[in-house]
Amino acid sequence: HLLLFLLFVGPFNCFASYSRATELFYSLSEGLPAGVLIGSLARDLRLPTAGGQHPASLQPTLSFTLASHGLGGQYVQLDNRSGELHTSAVEIDREALCVESSGATIFGGSAAVSSSSPSPESCLLLLDVLVLPQEYFRLVKVKIAIRDVNDNAPRFPVPHIHLSVPENAPVNTRLAIEHPALDPDMGTNGVQTYRLRDNYGVFTLDVEENENGERTPYLIVMGALDRETQDEYVTVIIAEDGGTPPLMGSATLTIGISDINDNCPQFNDSQLNVTLYGNSSLGTHVATVHAVDMDLGSNAQITYSYSQKVPQPSRDLFHLNESTGAITLSTKVDGDTPRLHRLIILGNGPGCIPAVITVLVTIIKVMMRPPEVVPRFIANEVEGVVYLKELEPINTPIAFFTIKDPDEKYKVSCYLDGDGPFRLSPYKPYNNEYLLETTKPLDFETQQLYEISIVAWNSEGFHVKKVIKVQVLDDNDNSPVFSEQLIELSIEENNVPNAFLTKLHASDADSGERGQVSYFLGPDAPSYFALDKTTGVLTVSTQLDREEKEKYRYTVKAVDSGFPPRESIATVTITVLDKNDNSPRFINKDFSFFVPENFPGFGEIGVISVTDADAGQNGWVALSVLNGSDIFVIDTGKGVLRAKVSLDREQQSSYVLWIEAVDGGDPALSSTAKITILLLDINDNPPLVLFPQSNMSYLLVLPSTLPGSPITEVYAVDKDTGMNAVIAYSIIGRRGPRPESFRIDPKTGNITLEESLMQNDYGLYRLLVKVSDHGYPEPLHSTVMVNLFVNDTVSNESYIESLLRKEPDISVEEKQPQISIEPTHKKMESASCMPTLVALSIISLGSIALVTGMGIYICLRKGKKHHRADENLEVQIPLNGRISLHMLEKKPMEISNI
Repeated sequence: HLLLFLLFVGPFNCFASYSRATELFYSLSEGLPAGVLIGSLARDLRLPTAGGQHPASLQPTLSFTLASHGLGGQYVQLDNRSGELHTSAVEIDREALCVESSGATIFGGSAAVSSSSPSPESCLLLLDVLVLPQEYFRLVKVKIAIRDVNDNAPRFPVPHIHLSVPENAPVNTRLAIEHPALDPDMGTNGVQTYRLRDNYGVFTLDVEENENGERTPYLIVMGALDRETQDEYVTVIIAEDGGTPPLMGSATLTIGISDINDNCPQFNDSQLNVTLYGNSSLGTHVATVHAVDMDLGSNAQITYSYSQKVPQPSRDLFHLNESTGAITLSTKVDGDTPRLHRLIILGNGPGCIPAVITVLVTIIKVMMRPPEVVPRFIANEVEGVVYLKELEPINTPIAFFTIKDPDEKYKVSCYLDGDGPFRLSPYKPYNNEYLLETTKPLDFETQQLYEISIVAWNSEGFHVKKVIKVQVLDDNDNSPVFSEQLIELSIEENNVPNAFLTKLHASDADSGERGQVSYFLGPDAPSYFALDKTTGVLTVSTQLDREEKEKYRYTVKAVDSGFPPRESIATVTITVLDKNDNSPRFINKDFSFFVPENFPGFGEIGVISVTDADAGQNGWVALSVLNGSDIFVIDTGKGVLRAKVSLDREQQSSYVLWIEAVDGGDPALSSTAKITILLLDINDNPPLVLFPQSNMSYLLVLPSTLPGSPITEVYAVDKDTGMNAVIAYSIIGRRGPRPESFRIDPKTGNITLEESLMQNDYGLYRLLVKVSDHGYPEPLHSTVMVNLFVNDTVSNESYIESLLRKEPDISVEEKQPQISIEPTHKKMESASCMPTLVALSIISLGSIALVTGMGIYICLRKGKKHHRADENLEVQIPLNGRISLHMLEKKPMEISNI
């Protein structure tokens, strides 16, 4: 816009004298939403706008444009037509825009944010607006003062403030708190007051304001402090601004009371009375004095010293430790030593008057000297403690003891005082020599320390005691002991890798390294088990499969760190618990059963074998028939497949079933198998004669028919299959002028003329044809009457029909036709596999030659039939061709005239 403006005003700089600059002042609060009206430039500049008093044709079209979209431009939206200034979607944050007391102006093009004074107008948003067209052109300086709102709570720079106050601080002592709260808001919205949540009755707060308006809190001591009574006060300091409503911030204020040397050492008693035997040895402890100073550190350091009133002989006789206050005998007591000593001891503290205590030591004179016990140790001894190994044998010598009477005029005896496996006995042949030895093996795990005394006394009843401590040294004599010798565990299969099994624990009664136990897997443990050597945590690194292995049994060892190491063994048994992760599995995916037809209902067709590798409820399998359930049922438990009804192969030769196996898991898993049931044929259907259709039908045979000519055929089918459907034809009864003139092919059923017909051969011939199958165990058959009328014409049908109605007197022949076995009809249905296999198994290799010969013979017969077709136009009956099941409407041709 500025570029367009410069291009526009360049040629018309002569009008520059009419332009003028104008300033507009606005104010708005920070944090306002978008769309709040700041001001209307057109109205405030009193510029003519649309809708004014001028006619519409004279109304100017003004344009208001920001000279630059800098920092200030992002906070406002300027309507180019009306000149109205609104807040934008970018929220104005005064504390982010203006840095107080910096006196800096942040520019953004021709728009800037200015901060030059602490007044509300110090935070300004500066905008340059251009007004066009040329005749109204002006540059408007827009200043928007950002008013502060109380949108910030006071905040301490640190969460914990520590302040130290000396315990002798007088009342009204003022201590500045170095970390005052900060509030980005200005004026009354800034921090105004401070207060304490708990002042303990000895503190309060005051606020001081400096020249820059900064307020600093001060802690004021309102009461006496004593570190020895309470050395620390913990409270909360709260800063509050002056907004409406006010906002607050807080921090933890810890007031530590520092120590001053306001306490001096003090003794609990003023005098201590002590008695000391005159025969006491050097270094004998006499007494210990102790003073207390309530101060801390160097203020509480105490030293002890003799008062100048203590005479020098007493100082020489008794040594005073200046740090601990212990008094010990430093020289021997003799006959010239005074019997009473008054020791005045001073407890000295820094800057304090010493505390005083008097120790009265009374020395008791001893007329005779006590017996002496002189030890000579055989076992290892350090500072009066004898060290013995627990595995030392019985009668192990410990020490010799020599008993002496210093005055050499009293009889001295001694004995052993104390419990333990020890014995003190005279050592012969020496006098006053005694041997200390063990009476049984020592056991470190039973008792580690014994304290015994060698007591010597003389005939005057004076006795002395020598204390001996016997420390039993541990030996590696104990093996680790598992808490359980048989550790029985269980885990579900399909566990996550590195699954936790258990934590083994074995204890060892030995001490030190000898009692430290390490854990190891036995050699029979599978490699995927891991045992942490230190912690005894047993894990399995891989997934376990119960179906692969259900039980694991192996050993673990616990080994101590002694030398030589000792170990113990435990047995771990792990039972892998079953999860339903295996579907039922059929032994075969496809089952085939061959069942004879007419099998009785609910008879056993076959057994469906199914297994499930899971155990328990998860391995229980239920079987069901998915299809054909109206005919077939299955025994869920045994898997026996049965048919509800008797099956007829001629109705349906095979069945395909789908069996589903569902286990008892949750959720249940399942699988399916295909079951094929093939019905084996039984010879339960006799051959069905399709032609001739009636025993009353007949056929005209011309006398001129040549021998060997085909006359007609008998056609039959058998619903059975295989050998049960192989049909043979034979003439079992004849009647006529010369009945042996006709013969039938046992294989095809074709009837041919054997001899030439003579004049005497005219008349009705009745042939009883037997159609028999080759079924096993007993073939079935049907019979049909074939009627042939030998004559030139048929002139009287009623006469022929009357002859047919008469019961023929035919003697039945029992001769069976001798033919090779071959099915002669077209199957009514698609041959199944089993009949084919049966047929192939019956036909021997020798039959191949016979079949070949029959084929040649049939071909020759077909050739003759085609050659003589013109001679038999009056009767068109297929002879050798196999009749389809659809060709059931054959009827003999009727000839009306004889």
